[in-house]
Amino acid sequence: MQNSLPSPAARARAASTPIEQVGPRILLHTPEFAADPHTAYQNMRNNKYRSSLVPVELAPDVPATLAIGFRTAARILNDPEHFPADSRAWQDTIPADSPVRPMLEWRPNALRSAGLAHALYRGANTAGLDGVDPHRLRDQVIATTTPLINKFCRAGKADLIADYARPLAFSVMNTMLGCTDDVGNEVAWALARMFDSTTDTDKVNQVLIQALGGHIADKRANPGDDVTTRLLTHKSGLSDEELINQLVTLYAAGIEPMVNLIANTVLLMVTEARFLTSRTSFGTPIKDALTEILVKDPPITNLCLSYPPQPIVVDGIWLPANQPVVISMAACNNDPTVNNTDQFFEAEWHLSWGAGPHACFPSARVLACMISHTAIERLLDALPDLVPAIPKEQLVWRPGPFHRALQAFPVVFNPAPPLHI
Repeated sequence: MQNSLPSPAARARAASTPIEQVGPRILLHTPEFAADPHTAYQNMRNNKYRSSLVPVELAPDVPATLAIGFRTAARILNDPEHFPADSRAWQDTIPADSPVRPMLEWRPNALRSAGLAHALYRGANTAGLDGVDPHRLRDQVIATTTPLINKFCRAGKADLIADYARPLAFSVMNTMLGCTDDVGNEVAWALARMFDSTTDTDKVNQVLIQALGGHIADKRANPGDDVTTRLLTHKSGLSDEELINQLVTLYAAGIEPMVNLIANTVLLMVTEARFLTSRTSFGTPIKDALTEILVKDPPITNLCLSYPPQPIVVDGIWLPANQPVVISMAACNNDPTVNNTDQFFEAEWHLSWGAGPHACFPSARVLACMISHTAIERLLDALPDLVPAIPKEQLVWRPGPFHRALQAFPVVFNPAPPLHI
């Protein structure tokens, strides 16, 4: 009897290298990685790995594959059939108390769904965000920045994370979603622990369900011109559980990235001579600085997770089924095969907004850039001589596999009079 020939998939798998054999796993959850991730990405490209896909560890005993090549990442992001975002098969393989579980576990939202469910949730979120008036929101940002700046302008010092960027981001998101400050504070507590990967899933979810469930009940009785009300009245007819998880996603996507984008852009502008010099001339190049951060040092560095349901070969590397594939926006944006310039004016090719069916909502990109630009403009107009209180090299970056976030950002400046309210 003649032996049947192996299938093309079997031949590809036989000729491939398992991801575990590419090289030692890089630990993305350590303080050392947080302190200098770009050197780590550069080392991943060296002769030891020779691959656009690198074995990493997101948390102790949580293996994953990190895509560091731009074209490989684009292929994965645009192939939801082979790389779906639904994490349920994977999460059953890790301990319930894994520190990354609150961040990565399946939720009925656009970020963690595939197929028709993803289309349903994305449609509802798009409608909710499209109803935000950017002009009114900008007025709200200005109204929020004034009292925040006035709290520290006479002191001559501040922590731009705790005193400015974080309270600003939460206040603006509370306004957009129609939430009270009390609800926002509860969500803030839960999200901080979710991003830092330092707490248990049950506690995080309990706080989110209680706070946002009460908020939804209030909006059902007292609708308003806000995203939550538009989600409630959307034709998709979302359940309370689904509504809660849309709000969790919107808060998570609107707080941590925005805080980091504001702080990291300010750090760039007050420590790089080309921005310091430009501030005395016509126009402040805030837009250029924001774009440079999004390209070179994005506020969310590694995310856009997918979970291939079957073993698959990509670029000669065999990836196992139901193990996370993580897109490194930071590494891919700095891939020398696509980025060999320091000029980023109007650059829109980067992956910091994601790509493919799970890319960041277009209206959310516009709002995020407007909020960040306005916040930075207001701050530097009020305190133009602001500088870091310690050398840039001594600033501490928060450990965590997903974000590029300062632990604190102490600054000093000449005391200034309060702004007029």
